[in-house]
Amino acid sequence: MKVYVYSKCSTCKNVLRFLSDRKIKAEIKEITETPPSIDELKAMLQYQNGNLKKLFNTSGNLYREMQLAEKLDDMSIQKALELLTKHGMLVKRPFLLGKNFGLLGFNKTEWSSLSA
Repeated sequence: MKVYVYSKCSTCKNVLRFLSDRKIKAEIKEITETPPSIDELKAMLQYQNGNLKKLFNTSGNLYREMQLAEKLDDMSIQKALELLTKHGMLVKRPFLLGKNFGLLGFNKTEWSSLSA
């Protein structure tokens, strides 16, 4: 498993504690330094049933500054994925990819199904 987090994000800190408490090992990546790759974003997009907007941190400053709420509907998937892989702060976090699943944000019920 690989989890992308932002070190200053309280939700991300909670996820790391959650994983540690359950002795679940995951490769931890700082999303601002190493955003998810195009292939990882494509995989997550499939796990999100093709809902591109779910991959975006819609409450983030950069999302608002770039006015993506107005632009996203008309943007190609490729262009959107390129933006996400270039600007880690646009990616919804925490961003967890496992072998056959992907989780975005921290919903304790969803994450509770994870095992060590």
